[in-house]
Amino acid sequence: MEDEIIQLANRTLNQERIKLNVGGKLFETTVSTTRSGGPESLLYALSNRPRDDRNPIFIDRDPEIFSVLLSLLRTNRLPSSARRFSKQELFDEAIFYGIEANLKSAISPPSFDGIDASIVANIRPTSDGVVSAFTAGDGDGSIWLAHGGQISCYDRNLIHDRTIRTHLEEITSIRRVWPEIAALGSDAISGLHYYNFSSGRHIGSTNWSDPKDPRIYKARVTAIADSPTNIFAAFECAHRENSVLVIDQTTLQITSELGRQLGSSAKSTVAGKLTWIPETSVLFGSSVTCGAFGYSGYVRLWDSRSGDVVWETNEPGSGRSSRFGDSFADVDVDVESMKLFKICSKSGDLGVADIRKLGDDPWVYLKDKNPGMGNTGRRGSGNIKIHCFRKQVLVGREGELEVWSRVEERENGVEESKDIGEDFYRRNYVDKAEDSERGIIKEIEGGGDRLFVSRENVEGIEVWETSKSSGAVSIL
Repeated sequence: MEDEIIQLANRTLNQERIKLNVGGKLFETTVSTTRSGGPESLLYALSNRPRDDRNPIFIDRDPEIFSVLLSLLRTNRLPSSARRFSKQELFDEAIFYGIEANLKSAISPPSFDGIDASIVANIRPTSDGVVSAFTAGDGDGSIWLAHGGQISCYDRNLIHDRTIRTHLEEITSIRRVWPEIAALGSDAISGLHYYNFSSGRHIGSTNWSDPKDPRIYKARVTAIADSPTNIFAAFECAHRENSVLVIDQTTLQITSELGRQLGSSAKSTVAGKLTWIPETSVLFGSSVTCGAFGYSGYVRLWDSRSGDVVWETNEPGSGRSSRFGDSFADVDVDVESMKLFKICSKSGDLGVADIRKLGDDPWVYLKDKNPGMGNTGRRGSGNIKIHCFRKQVLVGREGELEVWSRVEERENGVEESKDIGEDFYRRNYVDKAEDSERGIIKEIEGGGDRLFVSRENVEGIEVWETSKSSGAVSIL
């Protein structure tokens, strides 16, 4: 009986009305609405005022923005009137009321789905607008851009945080290795360089040297990856001697070398892409070159603890018995599904291999059964980029962007086999015709629930998100 009385009292209190005077404009809502921002919010505290005080509570803030935030508390969505304000204005007010978590939840994009993605923003630095390299940060949808010798940071709301100038004239590789520290490489200057973004200071450099080999000097960085304890950087000397160095994140000292080689052939060129695979503590590296006789390159997996190569393939060469002469134009690894993906340079076909079942020729070539795609995907291209993100494979062919998504369905009541099959993925366009005309795709990278795309000689970087509902347009 006592519990029922308490529940009735709480229900009555939550339905009780409360009046607020915000910036001279009167608002009336319920206690439950004011408390939906959580016990740490200002409105929750104001709802605890004495019941016998019927005078409106005065808050000296902007009433128009408060109207938007009040609607957010009522429905967990932003009204169309939110378009009138910038994200920064909304967040400044939400922080004052202590409901920034509600606002973040309302404007955060849903899980990325390439089939229903569209461009929601174009981030363009104010100076040196062509982006030379970028890195998605901490999985929250923020991004760090390198443009010229500068780095600009945009937070999870795509609001510009700050820009710092480095001693490098041109940054060609960047990796966020700590929350406030970026590792940088340049085609023009040797070494791997570290910058603290909060202070804007250069805090150190790593250079590849060998007292026993005077040829090892002025080595430039071509690719960067990181694990929870180490930084991995591919270095190349002027005479093409190259290696992947393992650097301790705490001391920034080199602890070991992986696969020193003389880059006199396609099988021994410097790695252009590195990815850490946490499930197996293996480092993925690849190199692709294009010459008079077509594409060639390698894929290599190193055990970072022993330094041994645990698997490799060269194209053309080993592991090409079924597709000799159709070398890959680009390759990437999906660390979530533990699979390698490659795009063939002549046919344009997509090949996939299970990292746990690698052999001499592990590739399975996926068939496209989407009639709406025609035969446009069955071709190679002079410019092909591939990136794995959220168990999807994003492919840039010249200026076109397409996605291969895993087919999750059951036929005849039998669950799909976990083995890779030809019909394992389905292909669709991500972009529209006008999007593909923006320029040749240079780099693709996912972060948080966003996809970032840069194009050759085009200022800024595209931000792609999935709509909360099909065909919906972001109001912010």
